[in-house]
Amino acid sequence: MWSSARSEASLEATLPVPIEIRRLRTARRLRLRFDERAGVLKLTCPWRTSRRAALAWALDQRDWIEAQLARAQPAEPFAAGAMISLEGREVRIAWRQDWPRAPVLVGNELRCGGPEAGLARRIEAFLKARARDTLSRDIAEFAAAAGASPRSVSVGDAATRWGSCSSQGGIRMSWRLILAPPEVRRYVAAHEVAHLVHLNHGPQFKALEARLFGPGISEAKAALRRVGPRLRRLGLLR
Repeated sequence: MWSSARSEASLEATLPVPIEIRRLRTARRLRLRFDERAGVLKLTCPWRTSRRAALAWALDQRDWIEAQLARAQPAEPFAAGAMISLEGREVRIAWRQDWPRAPVLVGNELRCGGPEAGLARRIEAFLKARARDTLSRDIAEFAAAAGASPRSVSVGDAATRWGSCSSQGGIRMSWRLILAPPEVRRYVAAHEVAHLVHLNHGPQFKALEARLFGPGISEAKAALRRVGPRLRRLGLLR
């Protein structure tokens, strides 16, 4: 078995940036903030909290952490000539006013015409529609394998969550997952479908999630942590 120190080092290595932990006698709960200037997470916690428990709690806040990292980096707006990620590969936004307004993917170019003023809006609409169609197919595939049926499937742009599943069976996914490599997108889909059966993160949920996704689930999770901050800033104006 790993020693306690080894476990702590493993947990800390999973975080995308360094972390400083301070235990305070006056603290009543755990609080986390991101020091943008220093590039460090700063966690304060009650005096009796172990370092390992504090690290585990910080890891549960990774969606929030990714959102903070995304805001700390320069935005990558959808503009003519910009390089963006689409299903894990880099494509260039190509614009000519005399081209059709509806974006079309040609090789490694996402081509779009019409007035340049509305270019970003048309690109985002194209990506959202592609995300809705692709994620709906992913979820239908995993739901059939799980013997479950979602009540609805929709896409949105939540600031801190890649997907969610309500107790009524409604699944909502971030449209930004269409920008990610397919295995990342499919991991989130499998995760949310597993919640149709188990509304928790217990052993049965984890077993179903692993069965639905198949081999490589740890790698897909790590990839999401790695690319997540950029996915969140693509298309932002500032």
